[in-house]
Amino acid sequence: MDRTKIDPVRIGKGKKLGHGHDHPHDHAHPHDHAHPHAHDAEGAGLGPVADLTVPDAELSPSELSRRQMFRRAGLLGAGLTAAGVLGAQGEAAASASSAARARHGDEPRDGYRWLAGDHHIHTQHSSDGQYRVIDHVRHANAFGLDWMVITDHGGATHAKIGVEIVNPDIVAARRLVKDTLVFQGLEWNIPAAEHGTVFVAPGREEVATLKEFENSFDGAVKGATAGTPQNEALAIAGLNFLAQAVKRRRVDDALFLANHPSRKGIDSPHEIRGWRDAAPGIAVGMEGAPGHQAAGIPKPAGPGGGRGYYDGGPSADSFPGYPAESYKTFGGFDWMTATVGGLWDSLLAEGKPWWITANSDSHTVWGDTSVRGPGGGFDANGRYNDPVHGGTPNLNNGDFWPGYYSRTHVGAKSFAYGAVMDALRAGRVWVDHGGLISGLVVRVREVKGGERGVTLGDTLQVRKGAKVEVAIEITLADRPNWAQFVPALARVDVIQGDVTGPAADKDVFTTPATKVVKSFEVGKNTGTVSFTYQLGAIARPVYVRLRGTDGNRGAPGLLGAAVDPAGPAIDVFGDADPWKDLWFYSNPIWIVPRG
Repeated sequence: MDRTKIDPVRIGKGKKLGHGHDHPHDHAHPHDHAHPHAHDAEGAGLGPVADLTVPDAELSPSELSRRQMFRRAGLLGAGLTAAGVLGAQGEAAASASSAARARHGDEPRDGYRWLAGDHHIHTQHSSDGQYRVIDHVRHANAFGLDWMVITDHGGATHAKIGVEIVNPDIVAARRLVKDTLVFQGLEWNIPAAEHGTVFVAPGREEVATLKEFENSFDGAVKGATAGTPQNEALAIAGLNFLAQAVKRRRVDDALFLANHPSRKGIDSPHEIRGWRDAAPGIAVGMEGAPGHQAAGIPKPAGPGGGRGYYDGGPSADSFPGYPAESYKTFGGFDWMTATVGGLWDSLLAEGKPWWITANSDSHTVWGDTSVRGPGGGFDANGRYNDPVHGGTPNLNNGDFWPGYYSRTHVGAKSFAYGAVMDALRAGRVWVDHGGLISGLVVRVREVKGGERGVTLGDTLQVRKGAKVEVAIEITLADRPNWAQFVPALARVDVIQGDVTGPAADKDVFTTPATKVVKSFEVGKNTGTVSFTYQLGAIARPVYVRLRGTDGNRGAPGLLGAAVDPAGPAIDVFGDADPWKDLWFYSNPIWIVPRG
């Protein structure tokens, strides 16, 4: 097909949602919102197919056939009908997400409910955003997310009024969309560093705590963005403030994760170690893959830039030791994560729990037809007016809706705010792009020990010399993703490293004893696959982590083929279609011998 063309999509008549607000996709929008790969434009928009107020007799033959297909699958009903107002993406999403939520939310796997989410999302309350909270929440819900965090940009205007005025919208969204947990947070301008997600558990003091934090510790608010020791200390003070807020029960919980950590090179290794060491219960990880993944779609079908907007280079405040490659993405993932034996592994080799996530960073969505509402002023009001929809699809936008492409899966003990935060802190997390896989269960256990072992983020303690194995079960993709194809997992890699203890040099960003130790070819496209990797007799502390790929692109790792023979390739600026290069990553498990 001609991938530069966006096919028209037929959608149903507009409906009202919530407090009488029009949803952004109530209005006809002449584009295929899935992706230039989408090949079934008619099938992408359900419209009257899902609207049960339209009798079968009034449907066209093709529409009637589609309705009967959904009927047979048991997907046509209240949930799919309600999703009809979401347009082409949302309508198709409702059927898939309801099935996914029933599988992962209601039927625990490996003792946990694996809930998909996104902790990096911007609304009209951000200086560079435009959507309402409810727009993002409904899309996230339709695309299968169980939890999400609203993270509008910190700054002078937001610090003054933004935290308060977004809260009623978040509270209303919690009431209207009950099967997606909606956290309130903000994107912190970390003093002396990049951005980070900060969020708290819902409660009486969530607004007051976030407001005091932002006014006291935001780098932009305090004029503390330069890479000085004083500003680095202010960042640590901010994390300590959050830790004290939890300790004193001002809020039930709080978390911080560094966002797009390599994009500007200003998150130095010693700063990352400093955050984690100062507040290990608060500072728990970083985006292993940034948002803005649509930015790499080639022109004219997309922006023709760098995935994640990783398109710059070093500045005066950048860490001088980072190589030129660190400012690019690899298979859509940050250099810190994608480099086997690199910065992430150097932290894990110290035994430091430091987890990865993957998020949308959604500001303005690729192919969307909306623009900011006219009138008003962000600086005066702390928000833009509600978006106006129905214009020309904007293919220069670099973002996807939450849940559309990037997902962070957490192993929670229940469907609850506290359970999601506990799972993130514990590292029971795996991430994927493009729906590459549907489920992942990993257990590290003694061979013939009779024990279930431990899962992601945990530590298995064994007697010295005990034989240990990694048991992997992957549920392969079983339905089309939002680009309308079923991804195929080609290979799974086991990455293993020695635990060498605290680094003498806080700015080290490599570790010599980590490499890919085993690769499994998948060899099938449906159902589940299981693999077992034998670590052998454990004589020293080690850790293992996993990654998987669709096999479309690969290259030897930056530290050489002996370390990583076929890792993700560096993304090509202007020609980095995110749907053609899909990966998943898991967080690590440690194995520590006793005696």
